[in-house]
Amino acid sequence: MNLISMPGIVYQDESTIMICRFSPKVTLSLLSACLLTGPVALAVFSPAALADAAAVASPADSASAVAPVAALYDALKAAQKTGKTAQQRATMIAPAVDHAFDLEAILRRSVGVRYNSLSPSDRTRLLGSFRQFTIAHYAASFKPQAQAAFTISSQTRPNPTGGVIVDTTIGGTDGGNVVPIDYIMTNGASGWRITDVLLNAHISQVAAQRSDFGGALSQGGANGLADHLDDKTAHFLHD
Repeated sequence: MNLISMPGIVYQDESTIMICRFSPKVTLSLLSACLLTGPVALAVFSPAALADAAAVASPADSASAVAPVAALYDALKAAQKTGKTAQQRATMIAPAVDHAFDLEAILRRSVGVRYNSLSPSDRTRLLGSFRQFTIAHYAASFKPQAQAAFTISSQTRPNPTGGVIVDTTIGGTDGGNVVPIDYIMTNGASGWRITDVLLNAHISQVAAQRSDFGGALSQGGANGLADHLDDKTAHFLHD
């Protein structure tokens, strides 16, 4: 995936402006909660589904769905400001990742139908590896010395296939290189959680990971995929 240049940018949520730091050159995958390398996958919705999604969420629902994303960005801002090492940043980011993402739902959808045939121990190990990978990828991306920030829309919009979408962007303070990053939020027993991320409003993290995960599973099974994620985690945490 091509690299894009990210000069200093501003993170704001309507009335608040906060500065955070981001690596000056990042891939789109780093901005989307850690997409793995794989074919680009587009989210395609039928006209009927788009029509059903025309309604606007209530202010209360929007605020509840936006909160986990805002908290994640706050954690990233703090980590890049005071986390001197990748491991320190990972420790700071971890609680926000656990709160914002439904990692099990993302993993299940990324693995696909083969997830149902995995043993409980395989699922447990895979989830642990996927969690550490996600955290480490953020920790490796948000380093000191390079500024960046996000805009978050305070109003969500319905997702055609369920839940709502929180629209955010990342870009330069000069207004250039703005990249839309949309979070699909699903409301469950633990409240609103991220269940997919869309780059440029249509490139699905889950769909892209499904291809990469499928290859690792075919070659080495569940342990092979877990090892694949563990190797990436070790790389990200190596300063």
